[in-house]
Amino acid sequence: MKAAAPNWWRWLLLAAIVLVLDQYTKLLILDAFQLHEGKRVTSYFNLVRAHNTGAAFSFLAGAGGWQRWFFTALAATATVVITVMLRRHGSQTLFACALALILGGAIGNGVDRLWHGYVVDFLQFHWGGWAFPSFNIADSAITLGAIGLILDELRRVRATK
Repeated sequence: MKAAAPNWWRWLLLAAIVLVLDQYTKLLILDAFQLHEGKRVTSYFNLVRAHNTGAAFSFLAGAGGWQRWFFTALAATATVVITVMLRRHGSQTLFACALALILGGAIGNGVDRLWHGYVVDFLQFHWGGWAFPSFNIADSAITLGAIGLILDELRRVRATK
């Protein structure tokens, strides 16, 4: 087995920061709003309390309940796999940062599924009658992490040419 990368724990700290910010903001929303209640912040942004029993864009939201445990298990599996990858590749800054963001987000949404049976979403952007599906800090971290992984791979491919 490959030796642990030096200071790989700093990436776990980043994941923990994402988790704490995610859970704190969700607690604020749960305390401040009833389900589907919201507040207009700007002409294109609302805070709104939404519950998502599915995955991204409410995929499988009406599946009957099994998806709660499936997505919880998926988050747990991702946590183990990503932690191992961080130990092995913690010195690769962009790659490890991206993984840490995904890890924090996956755990944040996983905690929601265990505690509530749904993920708390509250950030909503809209324009001219169209609204992007509500999301949260965990979703944002996962998205930024995925972008980071793509950029890291593009950089790797470019370096081999």
